[in-house]
Amino acid sequence: MDARFKNFIRVNLDLERGYETSGDLRPTLLSFSESYVDLIRSGFEEIISDDSFGPAEYERLTDIEFPDRETLRTYLRDMYDYLFNNAPEQPLPPG
Repeated sequence: MDARFKNFIRVNLDLERGYETSGDLRPTLLSFSESYVDLIRSGFEEIISDDSFGPAEYERLTDIEFPDRETLRTYLRDMYDYLFNNAPEQPLPPG
């Protein structure tokens, strides 16, 4: 996993900001260079398809607990859709 992607997750989806749904995350991300946006897109695609990435790994990055791998994957897919496929709302993590 790329260090810049890890940093994006840590900074934008951690316990403090992960529950913020002001609508600023997508426009903020898309204001960066195309290469950075592509890196974040690829990072999401990688962790969504990586069977070894689960709730424990995500919690280490964000301090947010997920009850199981499927709930985490659903959240990550929904976040991907919000960031890159124009889903109307940023998803919330559990809790």
